[in-house]
Amino acid sequence: MSILTHDLDRPLEAERPMRTSDARKAQLSRIALQALSLLSMGSVLTALIALRTAIHIWHLPA
Repeated sequence: MSILTHDLDRPLEAERPMRTSDARKAQLSRIALQALSLLSMGSVLTALIALRTAIHIWHLPA
C-alpha cells in the first residue's frame, strides 16, 4: 500500500465532536477570564506609563 493513500478511508480526528465535561469547561472558562483580566491590567499599566512619560516630556524645558 502506498504511503500517500494509507488510512485515507478513515475519518479525520477533527470530524468527530469533542466531548468535554462540565468541570473542564468551567476550568477553561476561568483560565480564559484570568487571561483576559491579566491582559486588561497590562494594557492599563501601559497606558499609565505612557501618560506619565508624556507628562514628563511636556514639562521639560524647551
